[in-house]
Amino acid sequence: KNSVLSSRSEAVTFSTMFRSEHPRRSSSHHEWRHNKENSNALADDVPEFQAYDGTPRSQMPDDLQEEQNRREHHTDLFASPNLIVRRGQEFRISITFDGPYNPSKDGFYVEFRIGVNPQIHKQTAIIVSPNQDNKGPWQSQLLENKGNIIEMGITPSANCIVGKFLMYAVVVAPTGLIRDKENSSEIYILFNSWAPDDTVFMHDDTERMEYVLNQVGTIYCGSISNVMKRPWHYGQFENGILDACLYLMDDATIPLISRGDPVVVARQGSAKLNSQDDNGVLTGKWSEDYSHGRAPTSWTGSVEILHLYASNGVPVNYAQCWVYAGVFNTFLRCLGIPSRVITNYNSAHDNDRSLKTDIIVDCNGKIDKKYTKDSIWNFHCWNECYMARPDLPLDFGGWQVVDATPQETSDGLYRCGPAPLYGIKQGVICYPYDSPFVFAEVNSDVIFYKRDKYGKLTKVSVNETYVGKMLLTKAIGQDVPINITELYKFPEGTMQERLALQMAESYGTEKDRSVLPKVDVEMKVTVKPVTLGEDFQLVLIFQSLGRSLYNVDVFVSGNVMYYTGVSGPEFMSTTLQVQVDPSRQKTKVPSKYMNKLFGHGNLHFFITGKVKETGHMLNIMHPVSLISPQLTVKVTGVPQVNQRMFVTVEFTNNFGFSLKDVTLTVEGTWVLPPKTKTYSSIAPASTITWTQSFIPMDPGLKMLMACLDCEYLRQVCGTASVYINV
Repeated sequence: KNSVLSSRSEAVTFSTMFRSEHPRRSSSHHEWRHNKENSNALADDVPEFQAYDGTPRSQMPDDLQEEQNRREHHTDLFASPNLIVRRGQEFRISITFDGPYNPSKDGFYVEFRIGVNPQIHKQTAIIVSPNQDNKGPWQSQLLENKGNIIEMGITPSANCIVGKFLMYAVVVAPTGLIRDKENSSEIYILFNSWAPDDTVFMHDDTERMEYVLNQVGTIYCGSISNVMKRPWHYGQFENGILDACLYLMDDATIPLISRGDPVVVARQGSAKLNSQDDNGVLTGKWSEDYSHGRAPTSWTGSVEILHLYASNGVPVNYAQCWVYAGVFNTFLRCLGIPSRVITNYNSAHDNDRSLKTDIIVDCNGKIDKKYTKDSIWNFHCWNECYMARPDLPLDFGGWQVVDATPQETSDGLYRCGPAPLYGIKQGVICYPYDSPFVFAEVNSDVIFYKRDKYGKLTKVSVNETYVGKMLLTKAIGQDVPINITELYKFPEGTMQERLALQMAESYGTEKDRSVLPKVDVEMKVTVKPVTLGEDFQLVLIFQSLGRSLYNVDVFVSGNVMYYTGVSGPEFMSTTLQVQVDPSRQKTKVPSKYMNKLFGHGNLHFFITGKVKETGHMLNIMHPVSLISPQLTVKVTGVPQVNQRMFVTVEFTNNFGFSLKDVTLTVEGTWVLPPKTKTYSSIAPASTITWTQSFIPMDPGLKMLMACLDCEYLRQVCGTASVYINV
């Protein structure tokens, strides 16, 4: 079998192997995970002979018409040879008898069983027959009778359980049943966005092609002033991934009877993707010590991660938000739930969901790290999945926000969503799940307080437009971003925005309503795009809003900062005195940072100003994402099926120092599994070149992607596409 897990019993073995090393995965955890309510394990204790008890079972259908069924059900991309269909849509099977089939005389059934103790009333056992009117949830019909061969059409209900079933053809004999245990047939049933009665139905075929069938995506990162991107191989149809996703549902203890509900699957899946409280798929780490795993920036896709977790049940090290979002996207698309990765720039992590992100400044004008608990991420990635919400009022279906990155607990577990996007925009955040938290991520005010030496806090300024500055996702069918900010909130300052905020406040959030003194001087900051390793100048622009001459004491603090808003070493500290008249003044501040920089570090400037004449305070936060060098990726050879080809990755070290302990990873959709090469050192001005061969086995457009990673370089990627001919 082309799968990581050939049976659920193997999943038990894999997990048990590591029980002694990971005491949190207790014996009771395994027993609960694999009991009849929470496991897709297939029963292996069915007797060979059984007297007729009303639920007969015998040998499997002899022709499952896999090729035609998979093509019609849009599952032909799966590497598994099994029959894989989507619910709410008919599939066909052929059955051969040892004599002519007589519909009026022969008692004949097809039975589907899931789990270790299937029961009809729980729809874990389903029986259909062409000989009678089907009153159950699944439908069937006799399509053709050729004497001893019949063709039968079967339509799983549009809300049936998603998972792996055993299928039997059954003939009732007077003496009972003789079961050929070696002839059972496995069939996978998935969500179906092509079926109008399925809760994940989408009307537009181009959207289905992108959000269900596309295996390669782009995840956006960087900062609002320097949007960067990295390719990601979702690989939802790759060998073993479907079984790995079913294994995750087992491990997440999702009851079988709930596995037809995309709300439950998405919510429980968001919890299981992180290891924060249940030893889930990925361990998050936002520091620089990745010695016990791989740096989050070194991954090129989800396939290797899911293979590793499914093979041993141990969390994979390490992840940050885009890795969680990339793997979660694979999980959702593999099961048939339309999904996409979203990037929110200037994303608030509001611990109390108050719509207030509080920044405390000390007497010297620096951010007081001890008392500042809220944070603003340069960017944060989450997912949206598409589904109806029959549990909510009309209009709350459609895109739902889900987030697997562990930030805050929800009902006791680190998970988030599904939160209806419609409700977030309208401010109706009273409905499940976690809408207030998501609303705060895109709508919080940034409030600056000055803390004096006695601990007294004085509010000095409020920025209502800094958070949720822009939300991006990949465009349909194109490798370009589209701005979807308008799906999350109304334009700043409009009546609709005010009404949405008022609505959110009525459900317990609280917007800042204080009135601050009129501003005398306006301060702005600009920085041209900065390539990693280059020094640059910070440009401060001052504008008098009155007619007087003002004197402003300015303090500029520059820190290396993680993209999550956690501050690192300070690389500059400067005090300026600026005279501001009604004209516009520019002040340039030089900046050098390399001796303080660490991998994946961004630069963050915090600028405060005090107007001497009025005592008014000015505050600006400005992140700077450094542009990383790019990899050169080239594909050579005859682009034809079964012909050897080559991918060459090239990188030149243009820095004035050696790069140590460098890893280079290359991966290609359907043509090349992840390959990694290490370099102990790359000297200044030297170039490395790595060529890897591959043989494409099927035609179509393929993408190859490469990623270089080391202590000083954490976002170095490159891609190349090639069309393979027959």
